[in-house]
Amino acid sequence: MHAFPQEGDTVTTRRKQFAESGYLVLSGLLPDPLLGSLLPEVDRWVDEGLRDRSIAACLAPDVHGPPPLLELELPAHGRLLTHEPLMEVLSELMGPSFVFHHLHSDRHGAATTGKPWHHDHEPNDREDPDLLMVHALHYLGGLDRTVGSLAVLPGSHREHADKTARAHLGTAELPGEVVIDSLPPGSTVLMNSALFHARRPAGPDPSRPRYFVDASYCQAGARWRPVKPYWRYMLSRARELDLGGGRWPELFSARHFTEYAAAERGATA
Repeated sequence: MHAFPQEGDTVTTRRKQFAESGYLVLSGLLPDPLLGSLLPEVDRWVDEGLRDRSIAACLAPDVHGPPPLLELELPAHGRLLTHEPLMEVLSELMGPSFVFHHLHSDRHGAATTGKPWHHDHEPNDREDPDLLMVHALHYLGGLDRTVGSLAVLPGSHREHADKTARAHLGTAELPGEVVIDSLPPGSTVLMNSALFHARRPAGPDPSRPRYFVDASYCQAGARWRPVKPYWRYMLSRARELDLGGGRWPELFSARHFTEYAAAERGATA
């Protein structure tokens, strides 16, 4: 695994590691005060049915309309989106101008199944494979084998394959994979969104819930395809809440996206 920070680590090293392998591990990136606020927000998101309502709003927007609450309207989730150490590394990888794409949270338990091999990259209107889309996978309680590990396939982000090209393999072990299964609380895995990865199921007696927040960002330079029908409303609320704090003027700008198409419904949740 490529961990951050580490002695002798440099911007050039991190860029090279990310370009070659397609991921970086930022061990213990999130501070305890932020974690202490995020964990009860995820509990609320799951226990009050807000996650389910968010999914319904994606699957049947004509019926449900926008959800009653967005993840980014939860105060700690909003702070997480522009957590300064995270922004610094994203800037190293994508340059000074990038845009927020989407956010979702979940709490996985013993009943949570694995997720087959897939990638999460969305196209841009220039069809430019050199423009980066990056997922920040935040593991609030850390990772170990009992709660379900993350498997990644280094280098697979260069394949230009369909998202589900390896789905028929389930979560099976693949040659060359790297398993990430020993992370302290508040760790983040930055992943090229085109990298194939899988979530291995939790063990029969997980030591704790697997708290997970996933935020994605896109490099400026083209218009990206949105995956939520209420994406304009989402970006508008982020601007109203001033989540960018004046430091990231393009982060929640709608001009970086194409229109949402009905055929894309359910692509993410």
